[in-house]
Amino acid sequence: PQRSKSHFGPNRKFHPATKSGPCVCILIPLENNEKMGKSGQPTRLYVNGAILGYKRGLRNQYNHTSLIKIKGVDSKEDTEFYLGKRVAFITKGSTPGKDGSKFRVNWGRVCRSHGSNGVVRCKFRRDLPPQSIGGKVRVMLYPSRI
Repeated sequence: PQRSKSHFGPNRKFHPATKSGPCVCILIPLENNEKMGKSGQPTRLYVNGAILGYKRGLRNQYNHTSLIKIKGVDSKEDTEFYLGKRVAFITKGSTPGKDGSKFRVNWGRVCRSHGSNGVVRCKFRRDLPPQSIGGKVRVMLYPSRI
């Protein structure tokens, strides 16, 4: 079934038994965490990214700063849009937390670019574990600086 914001409007689904007009209308309410776009589909408020590793020199490694490659960003100029955006590293634990969810989130921020190929440096509230290298993050499209 199709989801709709209200009882009126173009996003209503008719029962297949009634072929002539709007006799029966099936509506399913939105879940709390979904945003609806103009097309009627949920809006994705993040861009995928990959964890490359930690900031490092030849001999020293700085675990407090992680290097993230954002999908679709291939130049230093493109990274300027993402400066200050929030980054979420999502893991799944074995036991539910206080809120009842097994998913845990480590939040961070994009602090600056790294090199000239669209890699950014991020600082997280808790340093990312070494097992996360090669893993995925979500780069949120907020807060906006526009």
